[in-house]
Amino acid sequence: MAPASPTPQPTPTAEPVSGEVVVFAAASLADAFQEIAQEFQAMYPGTTVTFNFAGSSALRTQLAQGAKADVFASADEKNMRGAQEDGTVAEEPRVFVRNTPVVVVPADNPAGIAGFADLAKPGVRLVLEAKDVPIGNYARQILAKASEDPAYGGDFADRVLANVVSEETNVKAALTKVALGEADATFVYVSDVTPDVREKVRVVEVPEQFNVVAEYYIATTKEAPNAAGGRAFIDFVLSPEGQAILEKWGFTPVER
Repeated sequence: MAPASPTPQPTPTAEPVSGEVVVFAAASLADAFQEIAQEFQAMYPGTTVTFNFAGSSALRTQLAQGAKADVFASADEKNMRGAQEDGTVAEEPRVFVRNTPVVVVPADNPAGIAGFADLAKPGVRLVLEAKDVPIGNYARQILAKASEDPAYGGDFADRVLANVVSEETNVKAALTKVALGEADATFVYVSDVTPDVREKVRVVEVPEQFNVVAEYYIATTKEAPNAAGGRAFIDFVLSPEGQAILEKWGFTPVER
């Protein structure tokens, strides 16, 4: 697939903006988008932003089944392009932010995971997101790249995946299991390690040579009930104010 074109800078919308704006967004965006919504609603009195946060693949399915939304924000390109193929997104999606996968373990680290390689230790209880969930796909890409390194061994990914005790439908569900001590490790985004969980988990960095950059895509839907509101919301997300909020929550702005 061709590389995404540079993200254009947003321009203020000339269309009147009011009413409910429904946003289907990847679960990892919950905290940042809720703060963005507060600022957006202050900028456009008379608007109300309503969110549906879930795994990007689940949101794509809901749209394909007829669910109504004005904006779709996916944590990967695959599910956004899939929505285009489904006919639920007509415009060209834009990259609006980037994120970095990391591994988290419980604060008391009962499995003794000192580094990335320890994910393959027998007996580690690993929770992983399903393959069609963006972070689950990114995790498997990371493991495959590590398996190409002789230091880890060609069977590294297989040994890690043999430790999977459950597959979750979104990143927040996997993170919660680790924070509660119900699992020994999982893959999340660095932005998921928010103040409310920071004391409950420890971050184990993915070696830079194996890691991937998660690019998030956003677009209005083909049959948006409030297309003007959807376009205005996207413009705000891409604005310096929106990008600053995303950066505050651990994301990497698109201009970097």
